Amino acid sequence: MIDEARDSEPAAAGAEAEPEDPAATSEPPPLRIVIVDDHELIRIPYTELLESQSDFRVVGTAEDGVGGVRLCQEVRPDVVLMDIRMHGEIDGIEATRRLVGEGGAGPRVLILTTFDLDEHVYDALQAGASGFLLKDATAERLFDAVRVVAAGDALLSPKITRRLIGEFVRQRPPARGRGPLLATLTPRETDVLRLLAEGLSNPEIAARLTVTEETVKTHVSRVLGKLGLRDRTQAVVAAYESGLVVPGDR
Repeated sequence: MIDEARDSEPAAAGAEAEPEDPAATSEPPPLRIVIVDDHELIRIPYTELLESQSDFRVVGTAEDGVGGVRLCQEVRPDVVLMDIRMHGEIDGIEATRRLVGEGGAGPRVLILTTFDLDEHVYDALQAGASGFLLKDATAERLFDAVRVVAAGDALLSPKITRRLIGEFVRQRPPARGRGPLLATLTPRETDVLRLLAEGLSNPEIAARLTVTEETVKTHVSRVLGKLGLRDRTQAVVAAYESGLVVPGDR
């Protein structure tokens, strides 16, 4: 009754209730995530890990590619954690291709793999995957990877990046066709491109160059724009293709 009485009291004369600012009181909705893997021992722990983060919500899991595609069409996730090798009609690469579609309008796909194999990396990149993460990655690495690809950035683990480039160079000798374009980069942008080719993340590049992470993001954006590249994965390939970075150099 005390609360009711207080609720019924008129506001003080001249006082006006301040309207609430929805932007100040509401948080962005959590990222909607789907996990597609044919091993329950992967789906359950990953679900529990991801649900421990307030900005994540696992909206469904599937045990094969067909089920994953169907589920994603129903729940429209932001990010899909996709196993490459699965039993069933289609594997993770084909499922990724069907989800991303033309123009990359589908969800961001983060490939989870136990196998650090180059042919899978190439195939999934061509299918539209935004990045890769080995299944033995730490929980914090997993969380960071989901946030990175959800923000629209490409992500490859440093180990896979090095393997990717090694295979690329083995299959195709350096074309050096981007030499003139590389000349448009500033010395600092060139440094950033070299570190991208090592597979370093933005925070790692920032630490190496003793600059802020925001500065690194600006440099990466300018490198992509000047070279006409889609993402940092293409930037890594361009660094090797142009001869700016030579396999085996450190």
